[in-house]
Amino acid sequence: MDCRRCATPLERPGDYCLVCGTANADAVVVAVGEERADLTMLDEETVVGETTVTTVAEDSDDERRTVARRNFAGRIADEVRRKRPETVFAAGDHETIRAVRADLRYEVLRVPAEAPVEAVLDRRGERSLEVVEKPVGEKLGGSHTTLIGSRDGERAIRAVAAHPHVKKVVPGPISGGGSGSSSGVRAKVTRADGNGNVRLLLRDGSSVQENRVVTTAMDRETGERVREDLNGALAEAGLQ
Repeated sequence: MDCRRCATPLERPGDYCLVCGTANADAVVVAVGEERADLTMLDEETVVGETTVTTVAEDSDDERRTVARRNFAGRIADEVRRKRPETVFAAGDHETIRAVRADLRYEVLRVPAEAPVEAVLDRRGERSLEVVEKPVGEKLGGSHTTLIGSRDGERAIRAVAAHPHVKKVVPGPISGGGSGSSSGVRAKVTRADGNGNVRLLLRDGSSVQENRVVTTAMDRETGERVREDLNGALAEAGLQ
């Protein structure tokens, strides 16, 4: 593949051209499996290239599996950085994606594992959602400051508030009466309303807290896409 601006041959499809400073892909879709990650580079709604990063499944102890996953994620992140995209879309293994996200400065959004490239292309023809560039702490509001689940409850709130299409998270009152559980804090984002806003439900034993999440979505359909991203982030954090 050659640079679309100066025609310099690129080492890999969709690479950023270091000769003329041109990005040849504005998005990368990463589909992560156990032993391979398929990367698809997009320029608006056109697929400009594909590449694959592989690893070897490690069946030994936990420490070696952790090292293998970290190395796998690092190689994926290196490949993404070569493209200098505006956005990264990811599907597949939650732990590997979490490690990739931590290694990149780019926005990383979750997409469905089934046909992830098609899902991204469906989004690309629509009006983009506003990005909220505020620190997480500035997105938290409301009169209720207590969160159930202590540190895990705070992790869930912050994971949701960190999303670029979330304007504000308003913690709600804590109620009881549910069935008890020893599984720890569980978090789930509910279906979007007609304005694209959602609710974050936190459960800890018999306690339940419903937190209002104001998004930049403009209707139920776009709100549902934000919801999928948020539940993906909670799953990556081990809270679902």
